[in-house]
Amino acid sequence: MRAPLRYNPLAPVAIMVCAGFFMGVALFVVVSAEDVSARALSQEELDERIERDKERRRKRQERQKEKGTTLQKKVTLTVPIGILVLEKDIPPALSNLDPIIQREGFDGARLAIEDNLTTGRFIGHDYSLEKVFVGKDEDPVAAFLELAQKTNYIIVAVPKELLLQLADLPQSQSLILFNIAAQDDSLRNEACRDNVFHIIPSRAMRADALAQFLLRKRWTKWFVIRGVAPEDDAFVAALQRAANTFGINIVEEKTWDKIADIRRTAKAEVPLFTKTAPQHDVMILADEQGLFGEFILWHSWQPRLVAGTQGLRAVSWHRNHERWGAIQMQSRFRRQTRRWMGEWDYGAWVAVRAIGETITRIQKDKPKDVKDYLRSDAFAIAAYKGIKVTFRPWNGQLRQRILLSAPRSMVSVAPQEGFLHPRTPLDTLGYDRPASTCNLNPQE
Repeated sequence: MRAPLRYNPLAPVAIMVCAGFFMGVALFVVVSAEDVSARALSQEELDERIERDKERRRKRQERQKEKGTTLQKKVTLTVPIGILVLEKDIPPALSNLDPIIQREGFDGARLAIEDNLTTGRFIGHDYSLEKVFVGKDEDPVAAFLELAQKTNYIIVAVPKELLLQLADLPQSQSLILFNIAAQDDSLRNEACRDNVFHIIPSRAMRADALAQFLLRKRWTKWFVIRGVAPEDDAFVAALQRAANTFGINIVEEKTWDKIADIRRTAKAEVPLFTKTAPQHDVMILADEQGLFGEFILWHSWQPRLVAGTQGLRAVSWHRNHERWGAIQMQSRFRRQTRRWMGEWDYGAWVAVRAIGETITRIQKDKPKDVKDYLRSDAFAIAAYKGIKVTFRPWNGQLRQRILLSAPRSMVSVAPQEGFLHPRTPLDTLGYDRPASTCNLNPQE
């Protein structure tokens, strides 16, 4: 005789769990397959998207032409913006993985011009871009003066000495310059200029960002390895300042002054170089030219983390950055250029957008009016950093979050939680007003 059926209250739960498990496995397989396909066809898909964008623009222009309509108002303000980029020095061939982008900054500015025109067409403002690339055998001052005849706003990617020379020219006193390359702390202090705004983070901002993160992790014993270039000395000075500010202990500083090709000698020389260092948590590298830093990793005597100019880096922009809508910016930039956005590109984008936002708000394009607004509390723009960015009125430095990036992953963002400031936590990075020797706005 057949046994009567009995109801088990756990049966539906078991069925649901099993069904969910198998559906999850199936979904994982599908997603994984799609992900592999997307990675394999990434360049092909990128090209297809570029072609679709071109086709959409063409059809939109045809529709407007057929209807005889346009969304553009009569132009009442024409704002040309210039960008001057100096040819980069070719670094030693220690790694050929990253291409040298000689005109970095141009594409970021061009993208921002399109963003400015999105609003400008509705209110009668027109923006254009004047691009100047200065080769090694050309005169940058002459090129700058020629550009100054066409625009009141010039973005510059030049070293510190040349930036000061350009800013001090008589023709520059009625202009506004935006620095997207020179990181020197002196430009934000004793060598500050009233007509210069700094988009690129200073070395002090980068060092403070690293110090906050490492302090929060309680990795407070640093072994600093420096190169022999002047830029390395400047970054070490910023690291020493950050260590004093946040109570970090630099247990030793050591200079890498070897001239042999480290690609061939790292296995033998790096262990000996690092063997005698006192007990430390992190090795901090100051090697802005990339002469040895990449080869300190995995060759040190003790198994230690690496940060600074290699390893964990403090940057204003990185291809890993996807939060706060940044993935949309990354996608737009790649579709236009077929490469990743760099720090100079991001800096140029911010500079052009700052000009456009200011002129939209004040409905004026005179440099004096634009400068006053940029330094005021009214100015702020969204810049894919989660909070709006502003300028420090006392030295013209852009307040912004600093990204702490490993080569292939975003690790953290500074300022870290818990580092408080009476004005904004962003002023915990770099030279705050009491510490700065520059005071461009004494009325603040």
